[in-house]
Amino acid sequence: MKKIFDDSDFDFYPFEDGDILKKTAEDGFERLSFTFTKEHLENVIKAALSPSASENDKYVCSCILKNAQVSSEKKFPLCQDTGIANIFGWKKGNFFAPNEYESLSAGAKKIYDEKKLRFSTSCPKSFYDEFDPKNNMPAQVSIFSATGSLAPVPSFIEDLPQDSMGFIFCAKGGGSSNKTSFIQGTKAYLTKERFTKLMKDEISHFGTSACPPYTIAIVAGGLSPEQNLLTLKLATCGAYDKMTYEPNEFGFRDRELEEEAMKIARETGFGAQFGGSAFALEAIVIRLPRHGASCPISFGVSCSAHRNLKAVVTKTGFYLQKTVENPSELKDFKKASSYAEQNGSPNGKCLKINTENGIDSVLKTLEGSLPGDRIELSGKILVARDAAHARWKKMIDESGTLLDYATKYPICYAGPARTPDGEVIGSFGPTTAGRMDVYAELLMSRGAALVTLAKGNRSNEWTDSCKKFGGFYLGTPGGIAALIASKYIVSQEIIDYEDLGMEAVRLVTVKKLPCFVITNNKGEDFYKQIAESN
Repeated sequence: MKKIFDDSDFDFYPFEDGDILKKTAEDGFERLSFTFTKEHLENVIKAALSPSASENDKYVCSCILKNAQVSSEKKFPLCQDTGIANIFGWKKGNFFAPNEYESLSAGAKKIYDEKKLRFSTSCPKSFYDEFDPKNNMPAQVSIFSATGSLAPVPSFIEDLPQDSMGFIFCAKGGGSSNKTSFIQGTKAYLTKERFTKLMKDEISHFGTSACPPYTIAIVAGGLSPEQNLLTLKLATCGAYDKMTYEPNEFGFRDRELEEEAMKIARETGFGAQFGGSAFALEAIVIRLPRHGASCPISFGVSCSAHRNLKAVVTKTGFYLQKTVENPSELKDFKKASSYAEQNGSPNGKCLKINTENGIDSVLKTLEGSLPGDRIELSGKILVARDAAHARWKKMIDESGTLLDYATKYPICYAGPARTPDGEVIGSFGPTTAGRMDVYAELLMSRGAALVTLAKGNRSNEWTDSCKKFGGFYLGTPGGIAALIASKYIVSQEIIDYEDLGMEAVRLVTVKKLPCFVITNNKGEDFYKQIAESN
């Protein structure tokens, strides 16, 4: 008890009347949606100032720090994908609260509504059709015993006072969740040579679409697939930051493999999204017991928007893990965040593009640009992602036509958070480009999507279509949604499919929005070049 709660890591809030679990979830999700822990911010600062950091590493990490400063003002959430509300709880002793699941869900629901966080859930109305519940529910709530659960009990739970309940609150976005991989392996994987090779393959497959620098988690073993995957999820949330490195039959961390994972991450060359060494901030590798006939293995990440918070509820009040209210006061913050003001890419180029004169003018300005070139984009852009693209496809399939607006502007794949009072737009950042790759031929052949803007690496299908139809794919730094909304967006209007909520088609005006050429009209691709050079 004293070890955890009598130091500077937690704030205590006395509570007498009302629903203490609901209030704890409210305050927890509000805190983690707008502020980071000191440890996470210090890791980003360290990455920005590392002697091995590339210029693009420094730039992206610097933008992430500036984003944290903007978000700490509690208006724009850290990321546009404010995530699914994940709640993990552990009971110790005779702690009892009525309606635990309902109370915790209600607390999360209230904050998603009142703080205008993004509603990201889609609920089924049939096996194939969905609807937006407009409340981001249901939350994912899992409650265990502090003396045993499906996954290893987190270290801080062991120090809980009697008759209490400990929590990890996590806002998990779709981009980082989508990077989870699972292998139902055998003991044959448990050799240094083979496991190292597996780590190299899987870590490189993470790519950049989930917004590095990452926290990487790897779990080998598990008495069931479910135990393995839950341990992985909790590991990405920081549940096992104090787990023992001493081998034992219940589970332990492996320091040597964690160091190897960080080395592999540096050597991917992806860096903090646009080339370099800052692909990961930390790695955790866990070994669990297993059935003799199987060896489940999983890999996962938490993105740069690392939104996880520990909490403890007692009979007299609740404790919340501290976060940084003013990031600029941290040591070396100003130095590390100053790189965001640099102009130009490492090769000295910075193309200034305005969309005012139409898409043909944009394509002409981009002619001759190379992968990695820096862009400052101004003017109107179309914002549309998965659901809108699906409707465009349906329209083409049924009528052979496409709406005229789709061919007039660059298309940015994004789904912003809801707009705070008095602001132009809510937190706004790019979504994963690869999900739209299936529409390459369909759209480009009709003059649409010739310039797209998103994040992450894309498939050969898209790259080949860029070469065939003269298209370009631009990447914007992910993980800086509060900064983009507050600094780079001038106006927005919904022009189609308003019923899609955050996926409605928008026309947005940007001013000097930073981005990079990822794929040019010759089919030259930035990430493919990195992979080939490694």
